[in-house]
Amino acid sequence: MYMEYSGWPSGIAWKRVILDALPENIQRIIDGIPRDIAESLEEIRIREGRPMIIHSRGKSYYLGANGELFPSPEKAYCVTHRDVQSILQRMSNYSIYAVEEELRNGYITLRGGYRVGLAGKAVLEGGKIRTLKYISSFNIRISREIIGVADKVIRYIVSGAQVRHTLVLSPPQMGKTTLIRDIARLLSDGFPGFKGVKVGIVDERSEIAGCFQGVPQNNVGLQTDVLDACPKVEGIMMLIRSMSPAVIITDEIGRAEDVEAIEEALNAGIKIITTAHSSDIEDARRRPILSKVLDKKIFERIIVLGKSMGVGTVEKIYDGHTLNNLLDRPVR
Repeated sequence: MYMEYSGWPSGIAWKRVILDALPENIQRIIDGIPRDIAESLEEIRIREGRPMIIHSRGKSYYLGANGELFPSPEKAYCVTHRDVQSILQRMSNYSIYAVEEELRNGYITLRGGYRVGLAGKAVLEGGKIRTLKYISSFNIRISREIIGVADKVIRYIVSGAQVRHTLVLSPPQMGKTTLIRDIARLLSDGFPGFKGVKVGIVDERSEIAGCFQGVPQNNVGLQTDVLDACPKVEGIMMLIRSMSPAVIITDEIGRAEDVEAIEEALNAGIKIITTAHSSDIEDARRRPILSKVLDKKIFERIIVLGKSMGVGTVEKIYDGHTLNNLLDRPVR
């Protein structure tokens, strides 16, 4: 069941979940953000002893005590230690132990699939992070599900009944996750001319499906199975062994072992759709792991996202074998 917030316009549906996780004074600040900014809000940054900052449409604003927007910090609300402690208690439902596993990974997932990044002092055990303490920073990321955003690329990915191996490239916050989420929905549910197939998602960062207690909060399709907060290498192998997907979708690749796991999936006859941080083919070639992937011609389609016509613009779609651009011009 997907979360729906009746009575809230879709652009600010995030408010109900986010406000519930914040103390009343911070709620008042966030609730006071002008609606046009709230509808395109990307991040809320809360740092102890420093002003609150939001990011929207590529711009940053300091927040006043009633949600006013300021270009500089002088009049902004300064976050207190009490604020930080209250936020942590509410986000963990007053039980830090209940979210200890997530703390180890540096975030907490809220109802609705919204992820809150954390920073503080890392506690090590055997050279590995056991948990975080003295948490002083929160990054509340406002992810948005955009149904239909993949319509403009799906015909390049699907040919008849066949799905092509696809790599999506872009710099951070250009819409990679939003795009592959909707690709998952289309491949799983099907569309005119395509019946739909079983899809497996390895959602290492809990951003694609936005699971809460294991249940996807975003619409990733009726035939989709999700391994939430699972490392890609282990997750790909688990899906191959247990869920028999036709397509596996993952978030960003960047390590040699990620590529090895992808090759295992290819050998099992499974189609792969994944992403990587890179501004274009040329930039990808400067990164050793991605360069190796390109040289092996693993991917049949390479989609490049940018912002020439706004965030999420499909700048180019390459044939992965010839590297010819299949688009006449960017589309959004």
